[in-house]
Amino acid sequence: MSDIIWRGVAMGIGGTVFMDLWAIILHRFFGQSAPNWAPVGRWFWHVPKGKVFHDNIASAPPYKHENALGWISHYAVGILYGILLALIVPAGWFGAPTFALPWLVGIVTVAAGWFLLQPGLGIGWAASKTPNPWKVRALNLVAHTIFALGMYATALLLSH
Repeated sequence: MSDIIWRGVAMGIGGTVFMDLWAIILHRFFGQSAPNWAPVGRWFWHVPKGKVFHDNIASAPPYKHENALGWISHYAVGILYGILLALIVPAGWFGAPTFALPWLVGIVTVAAGWFLLQPGLGIGWAASKTPNPWKVRALNLVAHTIFALGMYATALLLSH
C-alpha cells in the first residue's frame, strides 16, 4: 500500500509541475496573467475558521504567509489527486499506464475548483462572476488536462 501512496505522491507532484509549466508558457508567450496563489492561501487560511464562501476574498482579513500557503495548498491538492488516481487504477496499471484514467481524474477534479474554490474566492460558481467565465472555464479544463498529462508522464517514468 505504501508503494501505491508514494506513486500517487509522485504523480501529483508531476501533474502539478506540468500545470505550473503550462501557466508559465501561457504567461510568457500568450500574455495570460501569471498565477497568484496568495488569494488561495488566504482562502485556505479562513476555511478552518468556518468561512468557506466569501463575497470577495480580497476583502477577507489577510494572512502574513498567504502566498506560501497558496503554493503549499496548490501542491497538496495536486498530491491528493495523484493519490486518488493511484488508489483507483486497476491492478497492473502502473506496469503499462494509459492516459484515460489520469485524464478522467483531471477533468473530474475541475469540479472542486468550479464549485468550491471559485465560489469560495467570491468569483462565483464556475467563475460566473468573472468578466469572461467561459474563457476561465476553458482554461480550467485545459489546465487540468495538462495536469493529467503530467500525472501520466510521471506514471510512465515510474513504470520503467
